[in-house]
Amino acid sequence: MWINMSACIRKMALEVFGVTKGSGREPKDTWWWNEDVQKAIKEKKECYRRLHHDKSADNMEKYKIAKKIAKRAVSVARGQANEELYQRIGTKEGEKDIYRIAKVRERKTKDVNEVKCIKDGTDRLLVKGDEIKNRWREYFDKLFNGGNENSTIQLDVSFNDVNRRFVRRIQESEIKEALKRMKGGKVMWLTRLFNHIFRSNRMPKEWRKSILVPILKNKGDIQSCTNYRGIKLMSHTMKMWESH
Repeated sequence: MWINMSACIRKMALEVFGVTKGSGREPKDTWWWNEDVQKAIKEKKECYRRLHHDKSADNMEKYKIAKKIAKRAVSVARGQANEELYQRIGTKEGEKDIYRIAKVRERKTKDVNEVKCIKDGTDRLLVKGDEIKNRWREYFDKLFNGGNENSTIQLDVSFNDVNRRFVRRIQESEIKEALKRMKGGKVMWLTRLFNHIFRSNRMPKEWRKSILVPILKNKGDIQSCTNYRGIKLMSHTMKMWESH
């Protein structure tokens, strides 16, 4: 059941959002963006998405036009914002703007994506990819698990397969209540699937996997693992299951 559902979700996501290779360039300043720029950029991205799915001459022409309009809107907005900033430099408001922009740019230089090496437990600099991955694995394993070698959880032996048959099924009202506690637009109706998992005592392996992303705390040495907090990206269906 889950295999078919996940395949449909991925297919629709590919058709609607497309695929991006990302960007290795430094993030651009956006403090000067206004409503016109946002609208033009959004239209350009929409035209590019349509062009990605259908490389017709009409879509190509629309994308070129949208790209020119967006470039013009960016140029006008940036010029106006800089002119206004220059006029306010001598005022308190202008000084606050300067400090705010400088602070944002300083934070971007500490972005984890720009860190090409990391230190091990003895402050030795690691530059090889495998060594860096092992260091992150070692750090978060110690952080999350500590020194507890015995992490086995003792289950209630009285709750066996026979007793499980008499536990009532998950109700639709419980799914709705769990949905209310989730952020909008990130879950789907899973009553049948949850009941199937409950009865079979088997969960999709994908749900047990998560992506651990290190986020800099914006303080201390950016090459030290201790100055990062780990954020786990989990399947939203797993979050739904845990909320019961």
